[in-house]
Amino acid sequence: MPSINSLELHDRLQSGETLNLLDVREEIEYHTYNIGGKNIPLSKVNENINQLGYNKTDEIIVICKAGLRSQTATDLLTRNGYLQVRNLTGGLMALQKLKQQTL
Repeated sequence: MPSINSLELHDRLQSGETLNLLDVREEIEYHTYNIGGKNIPLSKVNENINQLGYNKTDEIIVICKAGLRSQTATDLLTRNGYLQVRNLTGGLMALQKLKQQTL
């Protein structure tokens, strides 16, 4: 499954589409700034993989600050049978940068 870029995610969020977002940052990061979704830190994804609440055929967009932790989580979910897992390229930093450019 291909990654998703900040523009596509921004447009889908703006259209009001309901998305399955999995934020793999630490709780303090999530509570400082987030765009919604479930928060399961990367260090806990493996132990909680069967309690994610998503079907293995659902599209899941995995996000973090810069796209590195989310790529690791994307790989982990894919290895565990999730079929439509997408990493946010550039992470939330790219999304924030895009929003600043469109103001």
